[in-house]
Amino acid sequence: MDFPNIQTNFWDSVIGIPATLVLTQLLKLFLPLPKQYVPTAAILIGLALSIFYSHPHDLIAGIFMGYFYGYAAIGSYAATKTTWGVFRREKRNFS
Repeated sequence: MDFPNIQTNFWDSVIGIPATLVLTQLLKLFLPLPKQYVPTAAILIGLALSIFYSHPHDLIAGIFMGYFYGYAAIGSYAATKTTWGVFRREKRNFS
């Protein structure tokens, strides 16, 4: 069995991941989604975007990249939130 040839492209990194992040934040804004389900929602949104839009003719690539979109969106959000919190605390200490 050969491994599938999965290539990332411009859409995957510059549009797919931010789109997943934005759609997840909009979902949180408009629906009363408990915090523990937000990562699952991000994964499902990433899978949907990847399978139905960016890789509609290759299910394996769609699933692989969908998880990539979801987890990259989760990581980007967590890193930004942590960095902003540290920045705010340090700024307060220097004032």
